[in-house]
Amino acid sequence: MADGELRENLAAPEPLAGVHSILVPVDGSPASLDAVALACSIAKRNKGKVFAVHVIEVKRSLPLDADLTEEASSGEDVLTRAERVASDADFKIEGELLQAREAGHAIVDEAMERNVDLILMGAEHKAPLGEYQMGRLTQYVLKAAPCNVWLWRHPVRE
Repeated sequence: MADGELRENLAAPEPLAGVHSILVPVDGSPASLDAVALACSIAKRNKGKVFAVHVIEVKRSLPLDADLTEEASSGEDVLTRAERVASDADFKIEGELLQAREAGHAIVDEAMERNVDLILMGAEHKAPLGEYQMGRLTQYVLKAAPCNVWLWRHPVRE
C-alpha cells in the first residue's frame, strides 16, 4: 500500500455527512438558541429537518397531564423564540412542547421516536463551586441517547 493510499484510508469521516434530522432541546437560554441556529445551518446544508423541544417537568404530586397553563405559556414563548432564530437563518423548524417527569427521559424518548441522527444541546457555562458543573439533564442525555449528541457550551463569562 502506498503512503497516499494509507492516508486516504485513515482520513477522518465527515461528521455532518449523515446528519439529516436534529433534535434541539430549548430552554430559552442564549446557548440553547445558538444551538438552534447551528442545527439550522447543518440541516440546511444537508437538506434535513430540525425539531425543537421544550420540556415542562411535572412534579410527582401532580398528574402527568396536569394543566400547567403558566408553564405552557412560558414554554410556547421559548419555542416561538427558537422559531424566530430559525426564521432569521431562513429555515423552518418544527417545535413541540412536552410534559414529563424528567426532561432528560423526554428528550431521549423524543429522539428515539423521531429517529434523529443528532441531539444538539446548548449549555451555559455555570460554575457554582468554582469549576464547570455539567447538569444531570445533560449527563443523562449523553449517557442514554440512541444517537450522536453534541454539546454547544458557551465560554466562561467574566
